[in-house]
Amino acid sequence: MTAHDLHVAYLVNQYPKVSHTFIRREILALERLGVSVSRFALRGWDADVVDPQDIEERARTRYTLQTGLPGLLGGAIRHAFRHPRPAWTAFKAALSMSRKSTRPWPYHLIYLAHAMRIHRWLEGSGVTHLHAHFGTNPAEIAHLLRLLGGPSYSFTIHGMDEADNAPRLNFDRKVDGAKFVACISAFTRAQLLRHLTPDDWEKVKVVHCGLPKRAFAEHETALPATPNFLCIGRLSGEKGHLILLDAFADVLKQKPDARLTLAGDGDLRDVIETRIARLGIVDAVRITGWITSEQVRDEILNCHVLVQPSFIEGLPVVIMEAMALRRPVISTYIAGIPELVRPGETGWLVPAGAIGDLSDAMQSSLDASEEDLQQMGRLGGKRALARHSIDTEAAKLAALFAGQV
Repeated sequence: MTAHDLHVAYLVNQYPKVSHTFIRREILALERLGVSVSRFALRGWDADVVDPQDIEERARTRYTLQTGLPGLLGGAIRHAFRHPRPAWTAFKAALSMSRKSTRPWPYHLIYLAHAMRIHRWLEGSGVTHLHAHFGTNPAEIAHLLRLLGGPSYSFTIHGMDEADNAPRLNFDRKVDGAKFVACISAFTRAQLLRHLTPDDWEKVKVVHCGLPKRAFAEHETALPATPNFLCIGRLSGEKGHLILLDAFADVLKQKPDARLTLAGDGDLRDVIETRIARLGIVDAVRITGWITSEQVRDEILNCHVLVQPSFIEGLPVVIMEAMALRRPVISTYIAGIPELVRPGETGWLVPAGAIGDLSDAMQSSLDASEEDLQQMGRLGGKRALARHSIDTEAAKLAALFAGQV
């Protein structure tokens, strides 16, 4: 079976989404390989997206909740009357997965209703496999869909929140029924293996998030004349922005012309702006709000180093993007980040939450010569290309979909 013979469906909780550009890249890369991809999501039809590609993806996606919850449940009841035996099997499985779950039983019956709607959509479509992103409710819906008589399925595990909640996410059942499971890093894979029997370990593969060819710089670009630290991501507690602001305030005492850009938005914005004012660094810090993929690229090229001081992550795509554009990275010793960032070679790593260590690393980036920073950028670019080319990673997925691995 070749890629051109494959017709798969993708299932995501919300799509498109500003923080889910890696899913969009994966889908588009599969289509470049010749794979036919149908897009399904629970929500996202009214998402506030600014990227033109996200707007286009929204028009290509079918949404199970777009007609409202009553319509979803009404359709599920009709489906159950038409297919009573598989509906009963899936119903029992949904109730079973609700025990000791992160959510009570009514949610799991709603997941079953989503699965029934998608099952109707897939009838006669030619889709032979469904891939879900995230091991939470999308993976459960995929599993229930299989019990209803739907196609084989797989899913991708991303972050520590999934690993932390693994005992309540029924991964043993989901993995047992899956064709395979993809993890975005070796660390993520190891966390999942903790909760599985060894018999299922071979199903769990590492498939990195990837970047398109155009994301990789072919040549070096000049560093900004004024040092500019850049942090990209949702303004939320786990990203470590408050630690970053305290460390940056220390750096400013030695380098008053340094600047910090926070690219993104989120629930913590008011708190962050209050901290900036209290530290007296308003003139040195800029918050962009949500920006497009092209604006992200421009911001990276306008920084001398990317700083991602996260407390908890899977493996941030923005680190890959910065390294692809030949910029050094300062980040933390957590999850899959040390698999990509090499201290002293492609950047700096510090303990999460350590203001002093972060401040020292930021100061080291200011003390480094331009040639040292450019050399870090060159090595980072090579490492990112070797590990995170979306065409390479999509080809791995296509082979797994086809059962060739």
